[in-house]
Amino acid sequence: MKKLFFMICAAVSMNTVIAQEKTVEVGGAPMYPSKNIVENAVNSKDHTTLVAAVKAAGLVETLQSAGPFTVFAPTNAAFGKLPSGTVETLVKPENKATLTKILTYHVVAGKYDAAAIAQLIKEGGGTASLKTVSGGSLKASMKGKKLVLTDEKGTSSTVTISNVYQSNGVIHVIDSVVLPG
Repeated sequence: MKKLFFMICAAVSMNTVIAQEKTVEVGGAPMYPSKNIVENAVNSKDHTTLVAAVKAAGLVETLQSAGPFTVFAPTNAAFGKLPSGTVETLVKPENKATLTKILTYHVVAGKYDAAAIAQLIKEGGGTASLKTVSGGSLKASMKGKKLVLTDEKGTSSTVTISNVYQSNGVIHVIDSVVLPG
């Protein structure tokens, strides 16, 4: 009975902590800073394609690890900008290596919120090069007050929601898929 009481108290306490957390809403769901990247992303209705791709690439365990990671998370609409059939082809088992390279191109080791990226851009005289987990680089710059990423192919993506803090990093929602060279 005593053990049950402590379990109930712990559950109530955890729910109170989650209820008091400062959250950002993404895809119609609150993103809790106490949860990891995957635990939050699965609740965003705007990131179902990304979540399916992360699962197909076998990256769930990596993105649940301690990190920290900075993830530039394309929305379903961003994936929709790719040529027809691209996503369906990439999630096939025989294309796992290519999918993994594309997804890890959206991840930077370390926790870089918008202020940290803005500082790197300032120090770089207007641009900053961010080394991705895939080994490539993304160019970060500002267009007015918007943070813009340019991939190795010269395609730009704008951060639409920044500073979505996670227990193992930070997510920035982007409006286009970025691709390695």
